[in-house]
Amino acid sequence: MKEVTLLGIQLEATTGSPVLVLEEAEGRQRLLPLFIGAPEAASIALALSGAEPPRPLTHDLLVHTIDAVGGHVERAEVTGYDEGMFLAELVVAVPGAEHRIDARPSDAIAVAIRTGAPVFVDDDVLDEAGAEPPPPEPEDGEHEVDEAELDEFRAFLEDLSPDDFTEPDDTVDPDR
Repeated sequence: MKEVTLLGIQLEATTGSPVLVLEEAEGRQRLLPLFIGAPEAASIALALSGAEPPRPLTHDLLVHTIDAVGGHVERAEVTGYDEGMFLAELVVAVPGAEHRIDARPSDAIAVAIRTGAPVFVDDDVLDEAGAEPPPPEPEDGEHEVDEAELDEFRAFLEDLSPDDFTEPDDTVDPDR
């Protein structure tokens, strides 16, 4: 299991569906996109903003219920990936026991956010469905330079003359 952080919720470009984006906290920092429903996206966004709804939402109710029975949320785990569907469990500790509760990833993550519990993803899930992050964009004025190519270009410029920009004729060696 690898701990992940929630990068945010984005809308998929072609369908407008919400996508929850998780990032591996250490190591390769692979990204894991999870398509989620609009109500779950709204619930997660509300929890991330720190806003308190006037009445408890379903995820809030679950957190209050866990608290009322003397438990606490240990973590959310994305445990599997089967035929395009992600599987998850919410790990809840109560006095004398730990319970693994089958859940949709979005629900487990919505509860974890509300309780400050960490989120983990199984290594096999990251291997199968994770994506390597894109290379960092160069900062302004910063470009990758191939020194050999640059030396070749400098040599070309040193041999360049104004005559090289005139109309070609039969007397010019084309290999020059």
